[in-house]
Amino acid sequence: MNSVAAQNVGIDDMALYIPSLYLPIETLAQERGIPFEKLNKGLGLDKMAIPDVHEDAATMAANVVSELIERNKLDPRSIGRIYLGTESALDGAKPTATYVLEMLRRKYKADYGVDCLQNCDVVDLTFACVGGVDALHNTLDWVRNKEGRIGIVVCSDFAKYELASTGEYTQGAGAIGMIVRHNPRLLRIDDNFGIATQGVHDFFKPKRTFDKRSVVEEVLKLAGMEHLNAEEILSKLPESLQVSGILDDNDSKLALHKDTPIFDGPYSNQTYQNRIREAFEDFRRQQIEANNLSEQEPLLRRWERLIFHLPYAAHGRRIASEIYMIELKHRGEWSDFAKKYELQEPQAEDFEDKAAFDKAYGSFLRAVTKTDAYRQFSKEKLHKAEATSSQVGNMYACSIFLALMGTLEADYLEDTNLNGKSFGCLGYGSGSKSKVFEVHIQPAWKTVVAQFNIQQKLDARTAIDYPTYESLHRMTQKESVLTPTSEFRLDRISTEELRNGARYYSWATSEVKV
Repeated sequence: MNSVAAQNVGIDDMALYIPSLYLPIETLAQERGIPFEKLNKGLGLDKMAIPDVHEDAATMAANVVSELIERNKLDPRSIGRIYLGTESALDGAKPTATYVLEMLRRKYKADYGVDCLQNCDVVDLTFACVGGVDALHNTLDWVRNKEGRIGIVVCSDFAKYELASTGEYTQGAGAIGMIVRHNPRLLRIDDNFGIATQGVHDFFKPKRTFDKRSVVEEVLKLAGMEHLNAEEILSKLPESLQVSGILDDNDSKLALHKDTPIFDGPYSNQTYQNRIREAFEDFRRQQIEANNLSEQEPLLRRWERLIFHLPYAAHGRRIASEIYMIELKHRGEWSDFAKKYELQEPQAEDFEDKAAFDKAYGSFLRAVTKTDAYRQFSKEKLHKAEATSSQVGNMYACSIFLALMGTLEADYLEDTNLNGKSFGCLGYGSGSKSKVFEVHIQPAWKTVVAQFNIQQKLDARTAIDYPTYESLHRMTQKESVLTPTSEFRLDRISTEELRNGARYYSWATSEVKV
């Protein structure tokens, strides 16, 4: 393959799947006693997408891939891989992508044969919210290596937090799919990613263990039977190695995996900012070296829009302040800027400890965001991404791509001329890693974006009340709120001995939503 063809790789089309249910943030604010303005004006939140009983990470992913296949008239036999970025995996070993593949195979076998996806490679990639970027990065490299390859990248997540936690109001759900191929109609992506990684515990979902005795003691306490001895009860378990129940497990402790995370919000914001800065500088260095550019190269000015991972809608404009300052310094403009707005950057050596410096530095960056120049920069580069995010909430691995799709649709509806323009994409995943890359808008972009129909999908949803939201969150809701139709649905989870936990899906066609 010649070098020109090898470089002309990127995203040909994108599609969005959003659950049909949403909870108004105002409803949650009233229930939790939080001023609505704090969530709406302060964080940019308006609605929260909530999966129905029949929906999970697999159904959402399969639905969005199906939309891509049918809209683009793709022969499933031509798809070489479906790589899934998710942190909502349904199994500790079996990839969620295998469920997606099987749903698609069953749907298309009548037209393309029972083995229509037999040679399609699937896998899950997990690194918190940056897993989708990892899947895209990997698939771009794979497509680049051989002309004619077609890969699909899909992200699917439910950002679920504990009830009444500080993360609850940022929840959201959905899936985004992308076709990656040569000569893309939408976005060309160069082989140049800035990367920064560090192992931290800002947000994670550990396998939690519980002592059997403490579990029994808790049950006895709830039953008002504390006079009974937990050790005596446990001694009655069969001595056989055969497992016949939850407590009758050969391990001394019980393991529990929860969908909700352990997280430290302020610390996660700090690690997000650190990794973004480091990855941005790495990307900048690569650009300068590869293209023999000046140190003053104005990346942020070159990028027509900045696309961030958005755990909440307003997060991008808060995080971008540091790289905004860094670029002013590279261009030799910071001194005049700081003088004009009376800004004094804190120096670490002036503080007794890191905590005190971090607090002062955070206040300083907030002051940067309040300047007229930064607000204008934010309005031009960031605001279009916020509108869609505010209507959905955090989508974890999908979040950066929702910001990208929402921005493109907003520019399309405004008839903006983006031909030849570039966007800077800044992804982040807790744990923690950032990847920064650049996408180049292609001449046919409007034809592709015209089919996104994001606003129509948002408008077609149904609002739920708080009791319904809580029953869905607690998983006490037994029947779907809306009867599924023309979509994949979870039918059942097996309890059979050799299939315990296996999930079974189908394509719903005959029912009508009510």
